[in-house]
Amino acid sequence: MAQNTNTQALSDAGVSIWLDDLSRQRMSSGNLQELIGSRNIVGVTTNPSIFQAAISGRSEYDADIARLAAEGKDVDAIVEVLTTDDVRSAADLFADIYASSHGFDGRVSIEVDPRLAHETEKTIEQAKHLFEVVGRENVMIKIPATEAGLPAITAVIAEGISVNVTLIFSVERYQAVIEAYLTGLEQAAAAGKDLAKIHSVASFFVSRVDSEIDARLEALGTEEATALRGQAGVANAQAAFGTYLEAFGSERFTALKGANVQRALWASTGVKNPDYADTLYVDNLVADPSVNTMPEKTLEAAADHSELKAPLSAEAAVAGVATLERVAGAGVDLVEVFALLEREGVEKFEKAWNELLATVSASVESARA
Repeated sequence: MAQNTNTQALSDAGVSIWLDDLSRQRMSSGNLQELIGSRNIVGVTTNPSIFQAAISGRSEYDADIARLAAEGKDVDAIVEVLTTDDVRSAADLFADIYASSHGFDGRVSIEVDPRLAHETEKTIEQAKHLFEVVGRENVMIKIPATEAGLPAITAVIAEGISVNVTLIFSVERYQAVIEAYLTGLEQAAAAGKDLAKIHSVASFFVSRVDSEIDARLEALGTEEATALRGQAGVANAQAAFGTYLEAFGSERFTALKGANVQRALWASTGVKNPDYADTLYVDNLVADPSVNTMPEKTLEAAADHSELKAPLSAEAAVAGVATLERVAGAGVDLVEVFALLEREGVEKFEKAWNELLATVSASVESARA
């Protein structure tokens, strides 16, 4: 099966394409394998919303739910089995890519319970537990970049477990995430861990930044403000890539022999404003190396008509910072925006997780009736 020309161009430019979706049906139907063979998909990310959508109303899970309920498992335990089973199956599907890419790709991410986003020790405990339960080296444990999540990232990296840091919105928080990663690597090295086996990505959310900032620019209503709509998301990512270049070109990182860079991962890349090009966050976020995790709708748009722009660079990072300064100068409180987006991000995932628990609970009751 030949790869799509446009997705191949993105891959050739140093961008690993990961699918932002997973379900049992997607795997059993052969669809995921097809996307691997035709759309350069080299990894998968999941989150509570994705699992909620995958399991709700899908008959593929009914037999397992009934069996697990009959075994006496509670709803939380049943959800853990369903989600880790799917992640394990996907990890096996990507095993060859994982091996051939030396661990950079072939990755499948699973998130700690979003209700633990503000609890460091419980996050560490569950991250280690999920890694053991999935039992595949190419799993990545997703930990949110909340203040409580930062020390958890360090501790889990120090254990030699690969981490996908999620819900990053600001460059300042990204700097703290890199610090957490480097500290974890230093602790792992001191403990004699093989640093070459430890990988991490930093998931920088894009479209949500534009949605929130655009609304504020429109509310301000000035000519200066309205002219800046649709620019903050890309500018924020540009600035973040500049932070990446600085951190992983530093003496501190190069002293960690055999260590892997923590690649920037562009998340929330489905365009929410129909006035914008549907490949906006693909075409403008070409960075070597980086990851772009796309919902299938964005993936297919990119395969059909993406037009890649110049790769991100130190110069682009400077331009991104300048754009953010103009946004702030127009009257948008960026500190407030990023704090709000983090809070809402955690709340949305927690809501989806609670809805998933309710769905499975209803299925358990139906199975017992």
